[in-house]
Amino acid sequence: MTQSWWLAPAREIDVPAREAALARQQQLTKPAGSLAQLERLAVQLAGLQGREKPSAERLWIAIFAGDHGVVGEGVSAYPQAVTGQMLGNFVNGGAAISVLARQLDAQLDVVDLGTVSPMDLPGVRHLRLGAGTANFVDGPAMHADQGHAALLAGRDSVLRAKAAGCELLVGGEMGIGNTTAASAVACSLLECAAPLLVGPGTGLNAEGVLHKTAVIERGLARHAEHAGDPLGSLFSLGGFEIAALAGAYLACAQEGIVAVVDGFICSVAALVAVRLNPSVRPWLLFGHRGAEPGHRHVLEVLQAEPLLDLGLRLGEGSGAALAVPLVRLACELHNGMATFAEAAVADRPA
Repeated sequence: MTQSWWLAPAREIDVPAREAALARQQQLTKPAGSLAQLERLAVQLAGLQGREKPSAERLWIAIFAGDHGVVGEGVSAYPQAVTGQMLGNFVNGGAAISVLARQLDAQLDVVDLGTVSPMDLPGVRHLRLGAGTANFVDGPAMHADQGHAALLAGRDSVLRAKAAGCELLVGGEMGIGNTTAASAVACSLLECAAPLLVGPGTGLNAEGVLHKTAVIERGLARHAEHAGDPLGSLFSLGGFEIAALAGAYLACAQEGIVAVVDGFICSVAALVAVRLNPSVRPWLLFGHRGAEPGHRHVLEVLQAEPLLDLGLRLGEGSGAALAVPLVRLACELHNGMATFAEAAVADRPA
């Protein structure tokens, strides 16, 4: 495999299937357009899946975890040990995403890319790319070989999902300090000022947000030569889990699997993926608009129309998972409603 695998084009949209789905929507027993975003969602899925009647029943949830060296700058309200502790919580069924995976009958794939302390947890894929990333204030967060390996880890999860017959993929993340890394990557990639994107993360107060912003500004100044460069921004300022998510979104589009993007951190990974390969964008659905201020800005850049707006800021893929029932119901409405002819109901005059 070449190191530029991410440049391979996304699977093409099936235009006849999309047009057939659109025609079906126009024949269903409802005023045209009355189901709004749910209609558009069903038609989009039909074109992506290559069938007039789409499906979102077989769900794969991939959680990528890694620690961050920048935590040493005091940018998080939680201790770094929480990253590893939450890995155990994921596979033991106690985390929010674990509960959602059970309720949604989803396969949960938990991938540890590199925590500060080595771990050996049953049910977790431990890749050990490093003892977390390095502190990006002092140098690059990761070396290129680590970054490429993290991208491939995301791709590998997608290939496992494809082998399992996955129709829809949710990506999630865990890593204390990763809103700092994601904010830094987004600022570098979009070449925007840190105060525009930086928020409280897991619960910093106003003073903590100001300190976090100053740390990010130091990192941006140190790695200014990578501004606007997707891989340069990702590798110099990002996290292993952010890179893995970007790799997963790229692979989803290439393998023909629709991905539901979660909150701010996942959306930054999606931004990296789209900047690396613009053909990825149609394969990304956006689950929700989160509370982190930078999320709204990134969503605007991606021209995304999230399904939910609940003020969430948990991460783990939870907001995207919560949107899955809406995706499934959009498919059920599209597939199961009667047409005017089938129901013997009078349509509007032509």
